Amino acid sequence: MTEINDKIVTNFFQKEKKEVEDNGFSRRVMRNLPDRGQRLSTIWAMFCTIIGIILFFVFDGLEAILNLLREVFYGAMQTGLAHIDLKSLLIAAIVIISLGVKKICSTE
Repeated sequence: MTEINDKIVTNFFQKEKKEVEDNGFSRRVMRNLPDRGQRLSTIWAMFCTIIGIILFFVFDGLEAILNLLREVFYGAMQTGLAHIDLKSLLIAAIVIISLGVKKICSTE
């Protein structure tokens, strides 16, 4: 009995099927929906950045970085690496910094 009813209903809807003009309605609705994922991603990135900055100052990160650079410099001088081409070292530093900045800017 339900098969017959299903066939009747299916036939009715196939015969009475009408296309409704969209006129850009779907596009307007999709454009006005909030992008929740993007908003959450931005909030999460800001939260992690703030926590990172706070931890950097709490654990005295600037002093740690300066101590590390000092140890690297003294180690390089002690092992006789004073003959390094400073232009090449400067170019490498600029490339690494620019890649880091590009990576940070592309996360948005």
